[in-house]
Amino acid sequence: MGATYAKLKLANSGDVSAARRGIMAPEQVRRMEVKVLVASGADDLIINGEIRAQLGLETDEEISVNLADGSVVKCERLEPVEIRFENRRTVVCPLMLPGGNEPLLGALPIEAMDVLIDLKNQKLMVNPAHPNSPMFHIR
Repeated sequence: MGATYAKLKLANSGDVSAARRGIMAPEQVRRMEVKVLVASGADDLIINGEIRAQLGLETDEEISVNLADGSVVKCERLEPVEIRFENRRTVVCPLMLPGGNEPLLGALPIEAMDVLIDLKNQKLMVNPAHPNSPMFHIR
């Protein structure tokens, strides 16, 4: 079984809000399409310096994270990013690890968008039980 990748559209959430309010022209919103490794073992969206620079994201805070090998490293939690996949959207504060890491889509945005990992076909897909919009559970 191989790795699952997905193409996501990312946008600077502050820019999206400014465009919605008429403070910025919609074509000025910093956006990009990225190929990410879908990694349900990770919690958040992990981006690299190239993505950060293109979206113009500043550091919100520095935090410690546990890596898959058990080590703990400091990383930056950045300003909010809007993620779009097919007819789904969510906003997260991505993490940027030291070095040029491969972008990862973790469990929290996967859950927030109500998308599923199809391991057999190695793809991310909209939850077929809720094809038109995500289903949220409030309990």
